[in-house]
Amino acid sequence: MTNPTLAETPNKKHHVVIIGAGFGGLACAKALGDTEIEVTVIDRRNHNLFQPLLYQVATAALSPADISEPIRRTLARYRNIRVVLAEVTGIDAVAQEVKLSDGIAIGYDRLVIATGSEYNYFGHDDWRRAAPGLKSVHEARQIRHHLLLAFEKAERATDDAEKRALLTSVVIGGGPTGVEMAGAVSELGRFMIGRDFRNLDPSFLRVILLEAGPRILSSFPEDLARYAQDYLEGIGVEVLTATPVEAIATDHVVFNGTKLPASCIVWGAGVKASPAGTWLGLEGKPGARIPVDPDLQVKDHPFIYAIGDTAAALGPDDKPLPALAQVAKQQGHYLGKALCQTLTKGTKPEAFRFRNRGNTAVIGRNAAIFDFGRWQLKGRLAWLLWAIVHVYLLVNFEKRILVSIQWIWRYLTSQRGARLIEEDAVPSTVRDLPDRGNVEASRLQERSGEEM
Repeated sequence: MTNPTLAETPNKKHHVVIIGAGFGGLACAKALGDTEIEVTVIDRRNHNLFQPLLYQVATAALSPADISEPIRRTLARYRNIRVVLAEVTGIDAVAQEVKLSDGIAIGYDRLVIATGSEYNYFGHDDWRRAAPGLKSVHEARQIRHHLLLAFEKAERATDDAEKRALLTSVVIGGGPTGVEMAGAVSELGRFMIGRDFRNLDPSFLRVILLEAGPRILSSFPEDLARYAQDYLEGIGVEVLTATPVEAIATDHVVFNGTKLPASCIVWGAGVKASPAGTWLGLEGKPGARIPVDPDLQVKDHPFIYAIGDTAAALGPDDKPLPALAQVAKQQGHYLGKALCQTLTKGTKPEAFRFRNRGNTAVIGRNAAIFDFGRWQLKGRLAWLLWAIVHVYLLVNFEKRILVSIQWIWRYLTSQRGARLIEEDAVPSTVRDLPDRGNVEASRLQERSGEEM
């Protein structure tokens, strides 16, 4: 018995299916917009998300709605594109169908896999419950909830040791996400203690950044990494390199044989591609990325393409392209144009070529680093450029204006505008933090998420 088919190709038009509406998937869809090609975008979420700013949601600088938008709204102007909210469970490359969790199948002429990446816990998936990463709005809200609630608990605590434990945060991973998160937590904590909490002392606050490698920001030049570490230490972050984590629980971290009580633990130690490769029976490259040809076609699968963090595309130096937003956007735009050219004109496009626009990380207020390859930038000017670039990359003009106004206001006042703890999720006694895996708390957070 065959599965029912949700999408046929009316009038024999070519049909392109895109799995994932992140940077790459949206760029591909937009490049195919207003053409004679029928396009279906499938995503398990109804919104796209600007992940580089999730750490600001987690540290109460922005709300989820500031960096999210419904996929349907983003693509509504293109009459040849439709959006399907569904979970993909497999791909039948022979029948050219995408299998959904509800048993429906969507047929395609060309398939684009743009499912992004997820955090890699290196064989310790049980740590995920105690140390969420920053890949979704739910995770960012979960971190914010525990961070802010810990301050409320510490305000009521009578024992200094308990206060110190509650005000200890550990960020695992010294890449851009870990550096940005550690700096933001330290600045938020010192601002709140100095302004809003009467029974807390700045000496109680402790933010620790753990990196297993020899230095933080290994993808950046060493002098920029040194500048970042010096700045972090200047704002009170303890940077520990060559220090792998040994164990994680909901209330502590173990490293160097020492058990450190902590109330907020954030994971940012590495990513791996989504399990999309298993849908094709592929082993994948390191990090589970799918090997692709220069035109981004999946090897040995002539009608299937992979882009973004999912794809193991190689640069001119034969090294895998980094898992960055700019790579995914450029690949998506290229592939959309290439598919249009192939399907409507029958011509083969040139191979994809990545144009590096620079790599950046923000460290704190007035401090960031930029690596453009031939030259570098750091400090206040880099911070301003970082802000301009990230505002520009937001999905539409409305979000750019809203985020710009909020950043300007918060820069002038040092205020944080999204310091909210869900009322129904606060326990009857503040002495007991809710378990990070609490199903009901998670559901409450999801239900009270951003209105989009």
